[in-house]
Amino acid sequence: MGTLISVLNIAREAIAAEQSAVNVTANNVANQNTPGYTREVSNFVAQDTYLLNGHNVGDGVLAGQPTSVRDRVLEQRVQQQTQIQSQSAAIQSALSDVESIFGVTSTTTSSSVTQLGSAVNAFFSALTALAANPSDTPTRQQVLSAASTLSATFNAESSQISQITTSLQGSALNIVGQVNTLLSTVATLNAKIAAQSPNTDAGVLEDQRQAAINQLSQYIGLDEINTSNNGIELTTANGGFLVSGPNSYPLSATVLGGTVQVLAGPNFTNVTSGLTGGSLGGTLQALTTSIPPLLEQLDTLAYSIATAVNTQNEAGVDANGNPGAALFTIGTTAPGSAATIAAATTNGSLVATAGPGEGSTGNTNASALAALGTALIAGGQTASSYLASALATIGEAAATANNDSTLQQATLTQLTTQRNSLSGVSLDQEAADLSQYQRSYQAASQLFSIIDTLFATVLNLGVVTTVS
Repeated sequence: MGTLISVLNIAREAIAAEQSAVNVTANNVANQNTPGYTREVSNFVAQDTYLLNGHNVGDGVLAGQPTSVRDRVLEQRVQQQTQIQSQSAAIQSALSDVESIFGVTSTTTSSSVTQLGSAVNAFFSALTALAANPSDTPTRQQVLSAASTLSATFNAESSQISQITTSLQGSALNIVGQVNTLLSTVATLNAKIAAQSPNTDAGVLEDQRQAAINQLSQYIGLDEINTSNNGIELTTANGGFLVSGPNSYPLSATVLGGTVQVLAGPNFTNVTSGLTGGSLGGTLQALTTSIPPLLEQLDTLAYSIATAVNTQNEAGVDANGNPGAALFTIGTTAPGSAATIAAATTNGSLVATAGPGEGSTGNTNASALAALGTALIAGGQTASSYLASALATIGEAAATANNDSTLQQATLTQLTTQRNSLSGVSLDQEAADLSQYQRSYQAASQLFSIIDTLFATVLNLGVVTTVS
């Protein structure tokens, strides 16, 4: 009887174990579409054996704690690729905005079709027309009108670049705020997971922590270190502490002198220059390496045109017989020129068309002014060529960023698919497991039926019909 009872207990525990496995499978199926959910698998733990008549006899099986199917190395690869892709996308977005200012694309970079290129050409065309008819008052006014349009175009495009810069700075500060919220979440989950590990698998909590880290990877480049009790430490790519156990270290970000400064760790170390990865890394790269050279080129072009025209006009004689004056208001150095350039006068008679010693209807100086359109006045190039080179640089950079973003997204998709094939829920696999557990449950139930028959036989001393 004792042996039959032992077998009965084994069958009972087997049924309980299989029921637990069925529950795990049902939970997997229910969470098939839950973002960040990691498939769990059942574990069966053999009970201790004991010695009976010289033989080791098993005492059945128990349902162990289910474990999540995850590959930490693969998950880190997904995180790292997410950081790269997010940075690339942020740069691509910023350069696309810059392209829209000048009206160029990766395939169309001709300066003549842009608003600024048209304004430059129109100004020098007006000077050419004036050289052919220096005494014509409307033609003189057309030169000043073209100078005003050119100045306004420089001002507008410089202002739009500044607006993009300001917007990117605001985005950087906003990203830092979102990062800090997620850092706090990871630290809190670290504490909860540590309280359960290593005794149990904190699958749901780990999924939540992983989801938070995946979001972090979209915002900032980080390194992950696994610690005891299933904990995780996070640092920036250049070593600034973000999370250590149950403690998080919020980032601090400010705009100083037009530059975003990011501080990290308990000692608030400046980590700005070394921040890479994520949309924050891409935003900072756009602010420090992508946009400033463009604005510098725009300032150089505005300064070069204004100073060359002013110098040449001052070398001639205006319609009143007086020495020519500056036609543009401009600073003494190139930085900021695109934002501040302006037409210095609206009086057409102040355009110095004549050369010294000529009458007021002379055109020697007007011809020299018109010749500036083909002179090497901007960085060793003509004004139009310099602008074309700048626009080509924008188009090439934007095309490169777009191609890189597409490539990085494809790589991320591949890695994500690989991770999901391991950790995601497959209904086919769950159906196969469910069939196995159901059959095992039926087998254990059948054992109950056999034990019941044996008990009836024993109680009735072999007369089966006495007790059914």
